[in-house]
Amino acid sequence: MANAPSPVATDRAPAAIGPYSQGMVAGNLLFISGQLPIDPATGSFAGDSIEDRTHQCLKNLQEIARAAGTGLDRAVKITVFLANMEHFARVNQVYAQYFPANPPARSAVQVAALPKGADIEIEAIVSL
Repeated sequence: MANAPSPVATDRAPAAIGPYSQGMVAGNLLFISGQLPIDPATGSFAGDSIEDRTHQCLKNLQEIARAAGTGLDRAVKITVFLANMEHFARVNQVYAQYFPANPPARSAVQVAALPKGADIEIEAIVSL
């Protein structure tokens, strides 16, 4: 019988704002819930620009991956949710810094709204 999925949590990323886990390990994969650009130290959105907020989303993903014993360099799929697709090029500039070689598969979609009025949210699937 396979091992049951197990939750991953860290105080180095924002706490879940609802009935979900920051991440779940299932088999050899870590599924990381969508991360808003919340700075866990302040509980507020990071920075004044979409670049600042993209960095914060990715930092939050990194911390959850680290808590599971892996890293974003082992990401296999990323999904970026944007409230405004006009930010796509600016988000890509930051995103490329985190995935300079062999970037994971990715989707980027514009959504009508995100929790807490955020303009970006990013989720990930990472290999352990």
